[in-house]
Amino acid sequence: MKPRAHVGPISLLAACLLPVCGAVAIDSARTGVFVLASELLSLGGLASDLRSTGRRLALGSMAAVSIMISTWLYGGHSGEEAAAAALRVLSILTPSALLTPRLMPAELGDHLAQRLRLPARTVVAATAGLQRLDSIGEQWGQVQRARRARGLGIDGGVGRRLRGSAGGAFALLVVTMRHTGELATAMDARGFAAAADRTWAEPAPWRSGDSFLVAVAVALAVLPWLVG
Repeated sequence: MKPRAHVGPISLLAACLLPVCGAVAIDSARTGVFVLASELLSLGGLASDLRSTGRRLALGSMAAVSIMISTWLYGGHSGEEAAAAALRVLSILTPSALLTPRLMPAELGDHLAQRLRLPARTVVAATAGLQRLDSIGEQWGQVQRARRARGLGIDGGVGRRLRGSAGGAFALLVVTMRHTGELATAMDARGFAAAADRTWAEPAPWRSGDSFLVAVAVALAVLPWLVG
């Protein structure tokens, strides 16, 4: 599949979730390697942010290594079982690591409401929450700069760093709660509590690429059961 092929967020979400159903059938290193290679070959072309994807894969690899070590230690020192457990974890995490950077909260909300007919109030609240989650890093930086300007930075010894981090976390919580109140007020002002019909800013088309991607996800879900 071409890296720039346009697919919608629902098919991307399906491609992240469906392979999980097949990963539970990975019971050997051979099957795990085959499934993982299939995921990389079939979904790797859709990866849009290589840096973000690399970070996610690195964290997933750390989790897989820890699972492999614990399985080896407490599973009878079987290298085959340890490798299968690690590859099972990687097979679950790899589709999400490749595809979640392409999931845009606003586009996902449009498709969930229009294609799946989910309640508008729930969809908009979830979309706004995901957008706020993306901005947490920036807000944390703003809080730390403001505290540093008042001489409350996290520089110094361990105790000072812990107190500074706790204070910054509390300030970030206050900012988040204030934004949540503003969002709730804005949603009520726009009639989300009682409106029966609602329009959406962007269309939510279902393209041939979406059908193809869902078919690929189904194949990846079935594959471990066939080769296991």
